[in-house]
Amino acid sequence: MEEILNQYETVNLTDVKVWYNAGTIEDFPSNGGGCIKYKNKQIAIIKFDRRNQWFACQNLCPHKMEMVLSRGMIGSMDDIPKIACPMHKKTFSLIDGSNLNGEDYSIATYPVKIVDQDVFVGFLE
Repeated sequence: MEEILNQYETVNLTDVKVWYNAGTIEDFPSNGGGCIKYKNKQIAIIKFDRRNQWFACQNLCPHKMEMVLSRGMIGSMDDIPKIACPMHKKTFSLIDGSNLNGEDYSIATYPVKIVDQDVFVGFLE
């Protein structure tokens, strides 16, 4: 499972080489997430309507190595948008992927842009 986790690496907006069309805005639930597959990665896309923002992160929870973050609960902690694993409630920042429980593991995050009605996620390749 460790090799699966090592596939995920945060992508900064300035480093994006490929914008992948993940679907339309209607494909994703309001204030919730959906999952897409890009190459060998599962990516959670979060439509956070309460904040009027979109986020993307790895779908793999590093705590129990389950592909579940797209079904996680979203909210805010000190104005930081966060997602909580639906299995064990471990919380991660949707901005930088840091673990908000103070534990060592984190998640990869990816930039999202909306063009017309299409949702794009940024990748390195």
